[in-house]
Amino acid sequence: MKIILDLKKSPEANASDYYGKIKKLKKKLEGNKDALADSLAKLKKLKQEKEKIIKKLETEKQTKTEKKEWYENFRWFISSDNFLVIGGRDATSNEIIVKKHAEKNDLILHTDMIGSPFFVIKSNNKKIPEKTIIETADATVTFSRAFKLGLSTTKTFMARPEQLTKEAPSGEFVPKGGFITKGKLEYIDNKINIAIGICKNKIMAGPSEAVKAHCKTFIQLEQGNDKSGKIAKMIANKLNYKNLDDIIRALPSGGLRVKK
Repeated sequence: MKIILDLKKSPEANASDYYGKIKKLKKKLEGNKDALADSLAKLKKLKQEKEKIIKKLETEKQTKTEKKEWYENFRWFISSDNFLVIGGRDATSNEIIVKKHAEKNDLILHTDMIGSPFFVIKSNNKKIPEKTIIETADATVTFSRAFKLGLSTTKTFMARPEQLTKEAPSGEFVPKGGFITKGKLEYIDNKINIAIGICKNKIMAGPSEAVKAHCKTFIQLEQGNDKSGKIAKMIANKLNYKNLDDIIRALPSGGLRVKK
């Protein structure tokens, strides 16, 4: 840096001039720093907004591009023996499952608890293995009120479609989603058993044996005190799945926790 002195002025006057110039430059520099900090803050905010928009677009794209199968209107899983199993979510879907989707050679499972879901094993005219029946019994009790009540098991029976009817004895009433059973019923041992993973780009929740057989990455769950929203976020992060609604919809009703 060159220092130019005015020979007509005294050393004190020259020093005073340069001191004044330095003060001006310092003030200007401080202003530039404030402007830079403000610009960086705005840039950070824009980046955050951009990331939110990208995330939203990815979620919308994932939802739009994935073809929805008919069974996704219900609870569902693929058994470890590759049988499709569907279950009711409420009285309406229970009614639809039994009336519309339970066919000859299929098997229907239900607990003795009021409000329990009906689960149907789609046989595709093949013999249904015992392993698939046990897995379906586990799913039936897991998605019943037993889970919310903290029970580990409850009585669960198996029947054929022709054993269920809406025809009530004289003086009795069959509510929506309920059915009268006929003939001998077979009760199946069961337990609370739930895992969740991604199968064919779709969230699948069901017995751990079935989920392990079809999902590369999965999380096992059990009864607990965490709300479904909190658990769903943990699952979304681990499975790298964007749609929280799909995850929440697949979970059983009641408090949850990740099984260690």
